[in-house]
Amino acid sequence: MSSVHETLRRDFGGTIIEPGDDGYDDAARTALAAAHPAVVLRPRTVQDVQAAVRFAAGSGLALSVRGGGHSFAGFGTGDGVVVDLGGLAAVEVLGDTRNTVRVGGGAHWGDVAAALAPHGLAISSGDTKSVGVGGLTLSGGIGWKVRRYGLALDALVAAEVVLADGTVATASADENTELFWALRGGGGNLGVVTTFVFEAHPTTDLFFGRITFPAAEAAEVLQGWAEYLRTAPEELTSIANLANPFAGGPEAPLEIHVAFDGDDQEAADRALDPVRRLGTVLVDDVALTAYPDVLVEGATPPPGIRVLAHDGFVEREQVPEVLQILAEVGTSAGSPSIAIRTVGGAVARVAGDATAYAHRQAELMVATVTGGPEAVVEAARPGVEAIWDKLAPHLRGAYANFLTSATEQDVTDVYPAGTYDRLAAVKRRYDPANLFAHNLNVRPA
Repeated sequence: MSSVHETLRRDFGGTIIEPGDDGYDDAARTALAAAHPAVVLRPRTVQDVQAAVRFAAGSGLALSVRGGGHSFAGFGTGDGVVVDLGGLAAVEVLGDTRNTVRVGGGAHWGDVAAALAPHGLAISSGDTKSVGVGGLTLSGGIGWKVRRYGLALDALVAAEVVLADGTVATASADENTELFWALRGGGGNLGVVTTFVFEAHPTTDLFFGRITFPAAEAAEVLQGWAEYLRTAPEELTSIANLANPFAGGPEAPLEIHVAFDGDDQEAADRALDPVRRLGTVLVDDVALTAYPDVLVEGATPPPGIRVLAHDGFVEREQVPEVLQILAEVGTSAGSPSIAIRTVGGAVARVAGDATAYAHRQAELMVATVTGGPEAVVEAARPGVEAIWDKLAPHLRGAYANFLTSATEQDVTDVYPAGTYDRLAAVKRRYDPANLFAHNLNVRPA
């Protein structure tokens, strides 16, 4: 071990933080998790990442890779070696006819949106500025442009990856094609992505905001909302929130958040007026907003606060039953916070086996979140589990980015059998010893 450590100090040019060093406590935790790493490595170059991966493999310690550090399941930290990519966060617009953008593996989506805005460009991403490009992209990327431009991973055209043996590979539609397939949905199972190359799209400001309705009208409004979104212009993406804990919990208004991807007032009104007619509008604050300002700042809970999150996908025939259950739950005492996201559109036009993200035909993605001190979360757990037991017959699969656990069942939900088997074959080729295991882990075939 001492010789491995000496090799690290010789080959690694970044920052090494060990227990007892200044800044260790901050380096050890992420936004949603804490651990006691043996060492935190902050590379400055791709060569540093190679040295860090080789060190982890030689040390026998578990490896965790941190991009933005927003993993609900805490994948960005651990008790072994943590590789923090925060120093690899450059965003470069390449200026070619495809509007390609080179993004470092440690960048955040707020950085990307701000860098692209002066060029009139954007990439379909999540909805939070501080979320990392890597974690979101490798497992999906559902955000405010998803119905028009698809998932974040659908804009990916190439990636530079440090593999388990410390070598560097480029993955694209023309090079290491199976690795490229696996990266788009396979999470952190295949390696450390140091550079992403995306194809951005021209953008304008968006009409963005909330249209809220009384909680008593939730059941009717939700059904009408989901039915309308099937035929609504793909420029419209929407999220329905129930039981907002900061607005009254089960008595909180139903919040329909909308993003119309365009700056034409008349077109926006045509798309949004059917939503406004669904019930009694309490608040309508939709306004023209620059895309970077659509993304919100991510909150970091204080120490001691736990989060319990579940999610699942809803295909068309199950939508009415799921929305009926959620309307009843969301207006009852003890409800978790509920978010219902529209998908479909551009996501569904990609073949189900084109990427390792397999849930292309879902119309909705449902998530619940419960937060608080550990005792509060544990007390709420049986009730939350009962809700998901009721929903389970009507759901298919799960979205990796919103899970707080990584059980065998979670892995099965995220990766259907055919997808899992193909990923396992790719894993065997590129990571046969399963070095990259701190994730929703696919074991080598």
